[in-house]
Amino acid sequence: MTTTIAIITGGLREPSSTRLLADRLEASVRTRLTAAGDMVDSSFVELRPLGRAIIDAMLSGFPTEPLEEAYGTVGGADGVIAVTPAFNASFSGLFKSFFDVLPEDTLADMPVLIGATGGTERHSLVLEHALRPMFSYLHAIVSPRGVYAATDDFGTRDSGAALGERIDRAAADYARLVQGCGPRIRRDSLTEEVAAMERLLQGDP
Repeated sequence: MTTTIAIITGGLREPSSTRLLADRLEASVRTRLTAAGDMVDSSFVELRPLGRAIIDAMLSGFPTEPLEEAYGTVGGADGVIAVTPAFNASFSGLFKSFFDVLPEDTLADMPVLIGATGGTERHSLVLEHALRPMFSYLHAIVSPRGVYAATDDFGTRDSGAALGERIDRAAADYARLVQGCGPRIRRDSLTEEVAAMERLLQGDP
């Protein structure tokens, strides 16, 4: 069985601690799923190169080809890992804008592991106050344990080890969630709407 994971990372700089956290989450999830007998196919969706396309889609309602490809990567996955930098105890504007233009129901019934990075521990509640409510609103199945990493977590050996433990625990929870949900049934909203209209025209309830 092959499990497809899409990793959405909203880092705004190069190099990015947000991408670093996303890489570590993906690696830990891959290890857990592989140990359980699954093959893992991972694809990254970097939002920084898509910034202009996201804004254009918000203004015009029409996504460009690179943004369409990102939609396909996310919509075709069995699970999503989403990581954002934190600003003022919330997600970044670019990160939120991507989900604003993402087609409706793309994340419905999607297992999602949330992560965030920030300068200090003061922003750690972004996971529960911003990310979890947003993904719940989008009808995703949010893994019970997210990971927040402050700048200091990437510094000393002790803090790095503590971050590694948090990542491993979150990955273990998420791997069980993905396996419990099983292969994801892809929804085609347009096809569903056409079928509903046909039933209506035929007089079916």
